Amino acid sequence: MASRQDDSAAAALAAVRAEIDAIDDRLLELLNRRAACAQRVAEIKSAAGEADCFHRPEREAEVLRRMAANNRGPLSREAVTRFFRELMSECLALEKPLAVAFLGPEGTFTQQAAYRHFGHAIQTVPLTTIDEIFRSVERGTCHYGVVPVENSTEGVITHTLDSFLRSPLQITGEVSLPIHHHLLGKVADLAAIEELYSHQQSFAQCRGWLDRHLPKPRRVPVSSNAEAARRAAATPGSAAIAGEVTAELYGLAILASNIEDEPDNTTRFLVIGRTGIQRTGHDKTSLLLSMPNHPGALYRVLEPLARHRISMSKIESRPSRRGIWDYVFFIDVEGHRDDSPLAEALQELEQRATMLKVLGSYPRAPD
Repeated sequence: MASRQDDSAAAALAAVRAEIDAIDDRLLELLNRRAACAQRVAEIKSAAGEADCFHRPEREAEVLRRMAANNRGPLSREAVTRFFRELMSECLALEKPLAVAFLGPEGTFTQQAAYRHFGHAIQTVPLTTIDEIFRSVERGTCHYGVVPVENSTEGVITHTLDSFLRSPLQITGEVSLPIHHHLLGKVADLAAIEELYSHQQSFAQCRGWLDRHLPKPRRVPVSSNAEAARRAAATPGSAAIAGEVTAELYGLAILASNIEDEPDNTTRFLVIGRTGIQRTGHDKTSLLLSMPNHPGALYRVLEPLARHRISMSKIESRPSRRGIWDYVFFIDVEGHRDDSPLAEALQELEQRATMLKVLGSYPRAPD
C-alpha cells in the first residue's frame, strides 16, 4: 500500500513539475517579447526625434499600480510590484541605462532607495554630498538623483530642503524605505568594541539601545553608514551601525540586529530630475513659498488650499537666507499641479505669496 502511495505522489509531483517547466518556458518567451516591444518603443521615439524622452516615470507608475490592483495571489502585492519594477528596469536598460546619483559610498540606504525606485538595471553613481547630487543632475552628468529628505523619528534633512532654494530641478518621485540598523564588526563580542562608527542620524535613531548595551565605546560620526562599515572593517576593536547589505559588502558579521529604538523607523527619499512628469491620478505636489512677516500671513496664503479642498500632508519652515528671521515654507499637498482644483488654488497662492515655486508633481509612494 505504501509503495502505491509513494508512486502516486511521485507521479503527481512529476506532473506539477512538468507544468511548472512549461509555464517557465512560456514566461521566458513572453518576457523576451516584452523586451522586444521596449526596443521598438525606443526605435519609434528615436525616429520621431524623442530619444531624450526614453524614460517616462508616469508610465512606470501606471503599470505598477495596475499590476498590483490586478494581482489575485498567492503572490503578495509587494512581490508583484518588485518583479515588474525589475522587469521594466531591465527593458529600459535595453534602450539606455539610467545614471542615478546617490549619497555614497556603495551600500548606503540612499542606494537601496535608488534600486527600490528604479530597479537594479541602472548605473548608480556614488557622490559624497547632497550638493554634488544636485549639481550632477543639473549638469546632465546623471539622469536622476536620489536624496534623503526626512526620517520618521529624527525629522527633516535640512540640507536637502535648502538645496531646493537654489536649484531648478524638479521632484519626480518619492521612496519610503523602512530603516533597520544592525551592529556590524569583526570583534569576538561586544565587550571588545572600543570605537563605534556611524552617521550622526543613526546614532540618534539607536541612542537608547546604545546607552543600554554600549555606553563605553567612543562614538565617531562619519559621512554615511557605508563609510562606517568600511572603517570598521579596517580598524581592529571597532564596530559600525549600518544596514544589512553593508555586512556582506565589507565582510562584517552582524553582532546585533534591528537596534533602532523605533521599530517603524522609515526614511523618505526624493527623486530629482531636470523635467517634470505628467499626472498619474495618484500624485503629490511639493511647494516652496514665502510670505510677508505679519500676523495671519500664513493663514491668508494657505486659505485657498482649504477652500479648494486640497489636503496638505506636510509643512516645514526653513530660514530663507535672505534676511534675519525671514522664512520659507516647504509644503506637500495631494494632487498634481495640472489637476483643476489644485491648479486653481496655486493661481491664488501665487497672488498672495511673495514667492511660490512648484518643486514638482510626482506619483505618491505606495502605502
